[in-house]
Amino acid sequence: MLGICRGRRKFLAASLTILFVPAITWIYLFAGSFEDGKPVSLSPLESQPHSPRYTVSSQRERESLEVRMREVEEENRVLRQQLSLAQGRSPSHHRGNHSKTYSMEEGTGDSESLRAGIVAGNSSECGQQPAVEKCETIHVAIVCAGYNASRDVVTLVKSVLFHRRNPLHFHLIADAIAKQILATLFQTWMVPAVRIDFYDADELKSEVSWIPNKHYSGIYGLMKLVLTKTLPSNLERVIVLDTDITFATDIAELWAVFHKFKGQQVLGLVENQSDWYLGNLWKNHRPWPALGRGYNTGVILLLLDKLRKMKWEQMWRLTAERELMSMLSTSLADQDIFNAVIKQNPFLVYQLPCFWNVQLSDHTRSEQCYRDVSDLKVIHWNSPKKLRVKNKHVEFFRNLYLTFLEYDGNLLRRELFGCPSEADVNSENV
Repeated sequence: MLGICRGRRKFLAASLTILFVPAITWIYLFAGSFEDGKPVSLSPLESQPHSPRYTVSSQRERESLEVRMREVEEENRVLRQQLSLAQGRSPSHHRGNHSKTYSMEEGTGDSESLRAGIVAGNSSECGQQPAVEKCETIHVAIVCAGYNASRDVVTLVKSVLFHRRNPLHFHLIADAIAKQILATLFQTWMVPAVRIDFYDADELKSEVSWIPNKHYSGIYGLMKLVLTKTLPSNLERVIVLDTDITFATDIAELWAVFHKFKGQQVLGLVENQSDWYLGNLWKNHRPWPALGRGYNTGVILLLLDKLRKMKWEQMWRLTAERELMSMLSTSLADQDIFNAVIKQNPFLVYQLPCFWNVQLSDHTRSEQCYRDVSDLKVIHWNSPKKLRVKNKHVEFFRNLYLTFLEYDGNLLRRELFGCPSEADVNSENV
């Protein structure tokens, strides 16, 4: 009985299908045979291409289609424009015949607008910035002489090499011991597209030994002042770093900031994040003169060619001699002299966003420089306590530092895709 019922159901469904499909087809054809409210004949004779009715109808359809296509193109253009504005991008620019790519980075503006941005939580305008050429060499200068300097600089270099995508040229001002250690280390790593040049720190002592310095870095903490004389005369720009720095991003992003310098700006610096230069840390605290909170020299962008034309050597010497008559010595080494020069010549400085030098000294305002991990660019352990400094997020910073401290430098031995390797040149140079 169940089988009979199922058979009847299938027969009924098949019958309904046979009846309804032709009906639906007829209704569709009948509805489609009307155009502009008038019936259109479906006879073979009237549907031929040479039929007047066919010619007028097809012409009208083509015109309608062209109008619709133009409307769609205009809508697409408006949508693309709105999307570009929403993402903060504009069409790619080209310089000469060489195509340039563009990266998004928080704009810095001039010193006044950036100060307002820092106070507001580092919320300055987003802007467009030319990216560094794919195989452009980035020059980095480091004074790595004195007690424990070679140990610290190895961690810094590993953090830079880990993130980098460009050839690097390190200019190391080192004493004999540091030179021996670092030369052996780089020769062991044999990292492609990395070049090392050493400069004898002992030969530079006479240039700065006349400046009394109370800072724990000693005489070597003053040697960044003489880089315009020390580095090759054909070197136009360089990034100068302290040894107690840890990079959390590609150094090419910092190198690209040179494109933002305007007018007579020759120094790229981050505002000091402590109250040292405000002179209110303790009773009778008397710091060197500075512009506002002053600037920290753990990370410096130097336009060497312009500095030489401005007679930088004479400028900083005259300032130091004048201030030492009353200050008697420096407390923060080269930083005091840099700030005294900037106080007299504010136009020299381009203020970098503070995430390029997150300072972890005591009484710091570093928390205003980042909202989450993605905001961090450079971490600066600028305290004598180093890893033992008190900070709300010190555990995170310490773990990042220890990661590179224990990192095997041999794992950095990778080729840069599309860039010629300088491994052989590097080994000969070392």
